[in-house]
Parts: sequence; structure tokens; C-alpha cells
Amino acid sequence: QIKPAQSGGGSVQVGGSLRLICEVVRGRCMGWIRQARGQGREVIAVDEFDGTTNYDDSVKGRFTVSLDSAKNTLYLDMNNVQPEDTGRYYCAIDHQGYSACTVYAGADHFGSWGLGTEVTVSS
Repeated sequence: QIKPAQSGGGSVQVGGSLRLICEVVRGRCMGWIRQARGQGREVIAVDEFDGTTNYDDSVKGRFTVSLDSAKNTLYLDMNNVQPEDTGRYYCAIDHQGYSACTVYAGADHFGSWGLGTEVTVSS
């Protein structure tokens, strides 16, 4: 399987915005997973093949996941970022669809992962 190619990320001040990009994605469930230093993986947003989205409470109302089907590109628009949003962000794809496409299903069902991109939020 072709690995998703990620871009975007970087350093941003509290309250600012960033866009993360993930190319060559198409699957039953596509997700963004965050891992803070020394912490476990946290699924923060998912986009199911039919356009249904789901968010972790920590980002709900601030982050938006979307898919451009024509470009096979998944986006994560991050607004009003906070220090706790700092971490490495991965996009991942579940091609099989055996698990529910929600943030509560965890990250193990995603079989194809990007290399990740760092996001640092400073005050």
C-alpha cells in the first residue's frame, strides 16, 4: 500500500491556525491521530468514506477534518490552537472498514500511516 504523504504543521502561537495535509488517501475510514511527547496515540478526528465525521471532545468546535475526493487529499484545519495541541500528528487510513469509524474505536484498525508532522503551540 502507498503510504500517505503528509505536509503542513510547524510552530504556531496560541489562538492561531494551521492546516495539515495528507495526500494519496482513500479508504473506508481516514483519521488524524495525535501523539504528545511521552503520551499514547489519541485519535482526534475521523472522516468516513460517506463524509461522516467524528471528533474527540478536546478538538470539537476547533478542528475540522475534510476530504477532497478529486485530489485524494485529507485535511485537518486547526483553529484556536492551544498548548495541549502540541504533538506529532499522523494521518492514517483503514481500508478494510471492519471497525467503526469513530474516535472511540482507537488507532489499531488503521493499517496505513503517514510519517507524521510536528505541531508546536507556544504562548
